[in-house]
Amino acid sequence: MKTKLIIFILLLLFITSSFAQECTNTLPFNTWLEQFKQDATAQGISPNTVNATLNGVRYDASIIKRDRRQVQFSQNFSTFLGKVISAYRIQKGQKLILQHAKLLQDIENRFGVPRSVLVAFWGLESDFGQNMGNENTIRSLATLAYDCRRTEKFRGELLAALRLIDQGDLTAREMRGAWAGEIGQTQFLPSYYLQYAVDFDGDGKRNLIRSTADALASTANYLKQLGWRSGEPWLEEVVLPSNLPWEQSGLEQSYPISYWASLGLRRADNLPLGGSLYASLLLPMGKDGAAFLVYHNFKNAYLIWNESLLYSTTAAYFATRLSGAKPMQPNRAKIASLTFAQVKTLQQRLVQRGYNVGNVDGIIGENTRIAVKQIQRQLGMPMDGYPTVELLQWLQK
Repeated sequence: MKTKLIIFILLLLFITSSFAQECTNTLPFNTWLEQFKQDATAQGISPNTVNATLNGVRYDASIIKRDRRQVQFSQNFSTFLGKVISAYRIQKGQKLILQHAKLLQDIENRFGVPRSVLVAFWGLESDFGQNMGNENTIRSLATLAYDCRRTEKFRGELLAALRLIDQGDLTAREMRGAWAGEIGQTQFLPSYYLQYAVDFDGDGKRNLIRSTADALASTANYLKQLGWRSGEPWLEEVVLPSNLPWEQSGLEQSYPISYWASLGLRRADNLPLGGSLYASLLLPMGKDGAAFLVYHNFKNAYLIWNESLLYSTTAAYFATRLSGAKPMQPNRAKIASLTFAQVKTLQQRLVQRGYNVGNVDGIIGENTRIAVKQIQRQLGMPMDGYPTVELLQWLQK
């Protein structure tokens, strides 16, 4: 009886979380906006800035539709990588590294972040400043702040945007960017812009939209503040032996490089592993796909820049290519990845069994991988954390 009650409670929690996104607002948008304007003024933002920026701002339902259907990070690693890291982007990135050599060296001297890391983010976030988005930032942030799903997060971002305008970094007219409020050549949310942006070109303003120097230096400053360790690696591709203890893979555990070398791992360029750092073995598509050793800089900078393991792995790998790494090794066997719908079903079944997968969102994040490894242990499967059709079928019994 007790077991049935626990299962019922878990199912109830799951159903509640599944409908959490279907919340509703209690005030009309214009009423909410007037209240927000009063709050912004009370927090020290000048009435002129508040009124000039927010008067006439309207709710944009298309922003909410985009927010509800974010599925780009549900693709498997190979598919996503192939879409965002083209030969063009690699060639363009390498060309820009040469073109901006002095600037990038100056930034690296000051902040300790390699040029390839900065240029990789630059390329992925805005195609090297060519596609920063054209949405009205204030309208997007006001819409998301009013929406009941992530009110507090975007309320803070809207206040930060008003402060940027108030102190003269940007004008409201200049604030155009991505649909979720990110602005500039490396797509900073206003709160990050406010806290980490630097004036690196010396013109007296921090302009991450028009100034490449400010944008790249601010990116380096942010990464440094996150804990980037100068002179240390972030990610490197490795070749695996066939008899690896797969349960030791995953970001939740790390071992000295000497340990990984003792298991037979070697670098993809066939050089031996060396050094005294600790690293985790990351298998984005399981034991038969690409394999990477990831270090402190990956866990403490890349994964905070973007919590998506898929995006962070892609960005980190892109940086290695810009540093001169060769193309990735081919998969060791054919990999049948689950669809978005199948991953959601898998996560639902895991939640029903009492596992914490984070959000039931169709994305194979680290919590889902840890839960999958525990099920793989029960079934006697290799514990690589990557779900298969066979595992999903077992969970659906």
